[in-house]
Amino acid sequence: MRKTKHYLNERKTMRFSKLLIPTFKEAPKDVVLKSHEYLIRGGFIQQIGSGIYNFLPLGKRVLDKVRQIVKEEMDNAGANEVALGFVTPASLWQKSGRFERYGKELLRFKDRKENDFVLGPTHEEVITELVKANVKSYKQLPIHLYQINLKFRDEMRPRFGLMRAREFIMKDGYSFHSSYEDLKREFDVVEATYSRIFTRLGLDFRAVIADSGAIGGSGSKEFMVLANSGEDTICVCDSCAYGANLEAATRVQKLPSTEAPVASFAKFHTPKVQTIESLSEFFKVEPFWTLKAVVKKALFDGGKSALVYFFLRGSDTLNETKALNAISGANELIEASEEDLKSAGLVQGFIGPFALRNLTSSPYIYFDKELENANHLICGANEVDYHFVGVDLSTFEGLEFKDLVEVQEGDSCPICKKGKLYFTKGIEAGHIFQLGTKYSSAMEATFLDESGKAQPFIMGCYGIGVSRLLSAIIEQHHDERGMIWTRASAPFCIHLIISNIKEESQMQMGLKLYESLQNKGIECLLDDRSERYGAKIADFELIGLPFGIVVGKGLEKGEIELIRRKNLQKESLGVADFDALVSKILEVCQCD
Repeated sequence: MRKTKHYLNERKTMRFSKLLIPTFKEAPKDVVLKSHEYLIRGGFIQQIGSGIYNFLPLGKRVLDKVRQIVKEEMDNAGANEVALGFVTPASLWQKSGRFERYGKELLRFKDRKENDFVLGPTHEEVITELVKANVKSYKQLPIHLYQINLKFRDEMRPRFGLMRAREFIMKDGYSFHSSYEDLKREFDVVEATYSRIFTRLGLDFRAVIADSGAIGGSGSKEFMVLANSGEDTICVCDSCAYGANLEAATRVQKLPSTEAPVASFAKFHTPKVQTIESLSEFFKVEPFWTLKAVVKKALFDGGKSALVYFFLRGSDTLNETKALNAISGANELIEASEEDLKSAGLVQGFIGPFALRNLTSSPYIYFDKELENANHLICGANEVDYHFVGVDLSTFEGLEFKDLVEVQEGDSCPICKKGKLYFTKGIEAGHIFQLGTKYSSAMEATFLDESGKAQPFIMGCYGIGVSRLLSAIIEQHHDERGMIWTRASAPFCIHLIISNIKEESQMQMGLKLYESLQNKGIECLLDDRSERYGAKIADFELIGLPFGIVVGKGLEKGEIELIRRKNLQKESLGVADFDALVSKILEVCQCD
């Protein structure tokens, strides 16, 4: 009896007249993305504060659909679901060293006893402490724990609705291993698992090589949903599956398009030649043969700062994330001022590698790796109005080479070698890391290996922005009328519209069809409101369920109308043979 009663109650809540679905004709103010506009206008979410949203019934149904797919695939991959505390003692973050380093995005507060706490934006510290207390031996490894839970990141400028909210729902998982080989195995398993999740959701995506950022570690990949509205620029190959963020993208080493300007080493007077463009013009060479010096100021913990010197070909551009990663311990790079250069005895436009370490006593001098053994170069002479020609870097000792260059469109793919790289926009929907021992070492989390020796856990970290996926799906699937949900993510499969509820024949057919489809396991939203037909169709187009069925005036001719939301294609279906009608609808729902 309970099941029957519950089922009947559930059927009532699938009626538009019984659901809280506040739809709006006009777009809210200050809305940029279509996903933000449509989710609010369609009655899926409601903003209650800056970057904080309520999920209304339709939004909660989509959220549950996405969550269930994530859970099914994670469980199938052998991960264990847990639920970690939203509030975290600050002592754990202090132990890892991230309490101060994380920045103002970490919301810190005190309880009534003046104890420090944080609202968790991520849970590396908590999960490491959990495993430290419960896993003692290599025999208990590997283990992968995950949760789908609420997070909070105090974004300075929350925007774009669920895309960059302060409060959000995330799937974060953490694996623990006794070897790096096993970590790599699990990393590959999760990459395949995430690919299945995004494929099931009907998304066009790329897994791209990425920088590890504030989480740390190495072996990082992001899952980017391709969309013109994406905040991130990603670099992809036109011939293979290679993809990377700009801060991690590489290329086949670039070759010159002209002969080298062969010259004996000499110093030239170059008055007022302070740019790569003017230097190339002065010597009539392409920028490839010039050496560019980019000077930044690096900021470290404790208020320490230092000038850093980066050298790359004049035809290339410095990638700032790669540059920051080259400097051990640096937290940020800012522009070096003329005053900074003057205090170092240098003038912008004439800086070169000759005697630079002696002049500046700087330990931070780096060369792009494509410059290794490069020759026939032209560079600054560290003297105003003078440059050197015939420079051969192979004659230098102790040069430190790093990947510093930002790839350019048209560069050759580093994987297939034949394809050309191009840029596109993407929305970050997932990120996976090979953390190593960063957190376990800091928090003294160890296990006993086969020899009985204590070793720090080797960790992996894996995240999916579950609530953000609602926006990502809409950014990739919408038109000028509204949302177009994918089959797996739609709150209902069919939007069943009774054109005129006062017309008894329409009402009876609508209810009969509704009950039959429900019994067949097809989720239907029955629009039984006493609204005009035009308003109901507008809501169907805005809400974006995969299929619409209109029971209207066509019933007089023995027909109803099926509408495919993705292209608004209409099809008339006969109702004389009701069983055949239901079978046809089921066939369409299962095949389209």
